[in-house]
Amino acid sequence: MRSLLYIYNPHAGKGKALHWLSQALDAFTKAGWLVTAYPTQGRADATRAAEELGGRFDRVVCCGGDGTLHEVITGLMALPERPAVGYLPTGTTNDFSRNLHLPRSVAGKTETAAGGVPRAVDIGRFNQDYFVYVAAFGAFTDVAYDTPQSFKNMFGHLAYVLEGAARLASLPHYRLRVEHDNGVEEGEFLYGMVSNTVSVGGFRGMPEREVKLDDGLFEVVLIRQPQNAAQLQSLLTTLVQPANAASAGGTVTSFHTSHLTVTCAEEMPWTLDGEFGGAHKVAEIENLPRALDIVYRK
Repeated sequence: MRSLLYIYNPHAGKGKALHWLSQALDAFTKAGWLVTAYPTQGRADATRAAEELGGRFDRVVCCGGDGTLHEVITGLMALPERPAVGYLPTGTTNDFSRNLHLPRSVAGKTETAAGGVPRAVDIGRFNQDYFVYVAAFGAFTDVAYDTPQSFKNMFGHLAYVLEGAARLASLPHYRLRVEHDNGVEEGEFLYGMVSNTVSVGGFRGMPEREVKLDDGLFEVVLIRQPQNAAQLQSLLTTLVQPANAASAGGTVTSFHTSHLTVTCAEEMPWTLDGEFGGAHKVAEIENLPRALDIVYRK
């Protein structure tokens, strides 16, 4: 019998994982899996569990938000051979799940995790860490991990916008050198996003036709420090709809690349998949093509 490790975060998304537990285990068993369930015990516990236990199983299913998915995949990336990953999203925003075209119903999600088609996807390496769908710095990037969980539970991804908009008057910026496949960008930047997803922060900003999860390339958006009030006014729209970069008065640069090096004179904080990724003077970011299989809907 095939074996499945079910790692779930009992606190994500108002405790949905606990409500779904019985239904998920029943769906997996009916699909022919012998299931081991593991409730996470705190931050980074999903990483430890995936690394220590994941190699013994044919499939690992993660239930929680994008932060839990990030932890699970970080753990699996330490293994020489990695099982396919299913995802039951229960978080506030669930950015990465939008790439998987999952059904809306709980039954549909569990059936997909149990019997969906594994497809190879690219994974990002950030210095010694990993990310699934986005590495970002600057304006609003601390909102996902700094906004109180109770606020996120009450207002969903609107909380991210409200928390971020309140800071527009005092946005930090950094003098950077960004080296990538096709050249170098230098200047004062207040936001940067290296992504492999159609959705960031709950908003579908990147045109889906430009995003391929297995092409070995990141989509990169860099926003320069605005020079006038009109450019600042367009910032929020640009952040949530990066495809409309032309409306940002020349402050936005976007490109595709497989690798980039971001150098800053001071330590600059980053977020990886919505979680704090540390502060770094130099960030070496590399696309690892088709490094992991993630289960899609048939």
